[in-house]
Amino acid sequence: MKRDYYEVLGIARSASTEEIKKAYRRLALKYHPDRNPGDKEAEEKFKEAAEAYEILKDPEKRRLYDAYGHQGVSNNGFGGFTHTEDIFSAFNDIFEDFFGFSTGRSRSRTNYGPQKGSDLRYDMTISFMEAAKGAEKEIEIQRLETCSRCSGTGADADNQVVTCPTCQGRGQMIRSEGFFQVSSTCPNCNGQGTIFTKPCPSCNGKGRTPQYRKVKIKVPAGVDTGSRLRLRNEGEAGSRGGQRGDLFIVIHVEPHEFFQRKGNDLYCEVEISSIEACLGQVIEVPTLEGTEQIKIPAGTQPGAIFRLKGKGFPDLRGFSPGDQLIRIKMKTPTDLTDRQKELLEEFLNIEKQKEKGGFFKKIFKKVEFN
Repeated sequence: MKRDYYEVLGIARSASTEEIKKAYRRLALKYHPDRNPGDKEAEEKFKEAAEAYEILKDPEKRRLYDAYGHQGVSNNGFGGFTHTEDIFSAFNDIFEDFFGFSTGRSRSRTNYGPQKGSDLRYDMTISFMEAAKGAEKEIEIQRLETCSRCSGTGADADNQVVTCPTCQGRGQMIRSEGFFQVSSTCPNCNGQGTIFTKPCPSCNGKGRTPQYRKVKIKVPAGVDTGSRLRLRNEGEAGSRGGQRGDLFIVIHVEPHEFFQRKGNDLYCEVEISSIEACLGQVIEVPTLEGTEQIKIPAGTQPGAIFRLKGKGFPDLRGFSPGDQLIRIKMKTPTDLTDRQKELLEEFLNIEKQKEKGGFFKKIFKKVEFN
């Protein structure tokens, strides 16, 4: 019958993740088979501690174990180890956490086998109106492609690929450090496990060659500076049959001479004369879709803001578009004719009389009140 995992590690059920790691490290170093050769009891305790740690270090597995015990984790495929390498994987993980390098017992040849190609980045500059309406672009990028001559092997012919004599095809060099072993990538084959006697002349043995490719980009309406578009499988080719990387397009939007953008809202300034502001006026305002008429009521003050609902930028997530906000800016008439001056002077005199009359009314009211 299996012992309680908390009992195995000698910790409380409320133990933190760090406490679990420390308890396991202590037991793993004490009962490691390299330190106790031929000791079956130590080997069993090492295995028991590794199994307990494998469950309790994972929040979801620990939750299931706390709720249902060993049955809860065994039903989900978490209980026990199926291979000797599984036992040492837990030790290897904790050893790296504390010391920063691998024991070598459980590590596979990380550089051997298919490797995904690198992702690429392309910075694209578009106009303000292209950001608002969307656009289709074509770019040219340079990326690594699988060599057509050697099909990515790096060798001039298939029979020239041989097992690496330095690591015997393992891709790793293993050396003893006290009671444990340390592995490192084989310097002769760079972890691939094989070498070739004659490299492919097209790629110089690298298996990939740089090539130029044209890619069509569909820029959605509503993008802004900093927006990233991801084109899957348009990055560099993988090595040894690995998956191709992705291409990321980073957007930069040029400024506009009339509009400014804040979020999805659009801002602009429209200049009218003080006479138009006094009398009121219907004016035409540029928008992203053309022009729109708005009514400026009589007596409008400088800095007044008018809103055109839904006339801003479209939303990338499909929500409602932003608004367009128009700020009124006043301009003073110049180069007046004599008649215009005469009328303005008459208007000014009337205003002065109104202000004077209003002043005396206020005085009389105060006197009556007192």
